[in-house]
Amino acid sequence: MTEPQLNDIIINALEDLKGRDIVSLDVRELSDVMDTLIIVSGTSNRHVKSLVDNVVEDAKEAGFRPMGIEGKEGGEWVLVDFGDTVVHAMLPATREFYDLERLWQLEPSSRSAD
Repeated sequence: MTEPQLNDIIINALEDLKGRDIVSLDVRELSDVMDTLIIVSGTSNRHVKSLVDNVVEDAKEAGFRPMGIEGKEGGEWVLVDFGDTVVHAMLPATREFYDLERLWQLEPSSRSAD
């Protein structure tokens, strides 16, 4: 399976559990570390953890294993690293504060044309 298939699996898993405001960003031009950033909001710490559990379970069933999971203990912001795709599941207030969508849409100064 390929990365686009993994991304579809992730998004479907998030939609299945009513993840809110799902955004998929292509960050290949901005990062050498990953290609896709998927961000979702959960309604509570428990919901964020459930979203992540569903993503990991569905991905494993399709043959994709996460390289790492961070922040699951608290459930305020959980990161799931699949290598080329990284998932951020967050509470709305945390998501608003860190504003990853805006951060990852900025062009790095080292790449801007003068």
